[in-house]
Amino acid sequence: MYIQAASDGDELNGVGVVQRVVPRLDPAKISGAVLVIGIVNYHGFQVAEHRNPIDDTKTNRTYPGVRDGTSSERITAETFDVATQADLALDLHQTSTSRMIDEIRVRCGRRHRLYDSCLELAKVFGCGYVLDQKGPDGQLARITPNEGIPTVDPELGGCVGWDESSIRKGVTGVFNVLRYYNFLQGDVDIKDQTKATGFDHYGTPAGGLISFKKELGSEVTCSETIFEVTTPFGEPKAEVTANNDGIFWRSRRLPQVATGEYVCSVGTGITTY
Repeated sequence: MYIQAASDGDELNGVGVVQRVVPRLDPAKISGAVLVIGIVNYHGFQVAEHRNPIDDTKTNRTYPGVRDGTSSERITAETFDVATQADLALDLHQTSTSRMIDEIRVRCGRRHRLYDSCLELAKVFGCGYVLDQKGPDGQLARITPNEGIPTVDPELGGCVGWDESSIRKGVTGVFNVLRYYNFLQGDVDIKDQTKATGFDHYGTPAGGLISFKKELGSEVTCSETIFEVTTPFGEPKAEVTANNDGIFWRSRRLPQVATGEYVCSVGTGITTY
């Protein structure tokens, strides 16, 4: 199994997972091998930036990489070589520094021959929520299934620095996978997951201060108010309602907003599997 973290340099929860998982792995008790790259985007990690500052590129958009290419392409070429030695792959992420539920992303697309295997891997990891949406070109979880390797993106919340709750879920998820696929002995309690197939993204029609009316992970009903905008004196400026039913999935961290700025996302197409 292959595990990597911090392909986006400011996403530290995955590094926190690796930091706790690796010391608990006893090679004498592992059936097979666990390949781990703890920090992919080394340059971004050093300066806590999402992109690789050497070439101003989002590293997880350059797979499978180019050996004599840019800094990011060289990094992804090397890590892709390691990933394709595995039978399963986990690419640990978070939603940068905004707030989001813990979820797993299945990025191969519903017509892919490994779609069912990737869905199963996401369910075994078991964060509770799954985004089933084909990923962008150059993303590891989109590309690696083409090599016959089920791969998912565990998106472990979102925060500045790292978050204890999300890291614990990530550690549990990694060991769920190791046990279910017989790298380690032990039972796994597989639970149903809530799956979304897309997002409704919401911006603000007016600048001011945001007041959310929904908590992360809560159900949203069409036409229900999801946030309000006020002045610094509490005077109402705008109210934004949901376009569809869904799950309150992600929100900005800071309350102050400019007109048209991103505020939150609602997961849509909700089912359970």
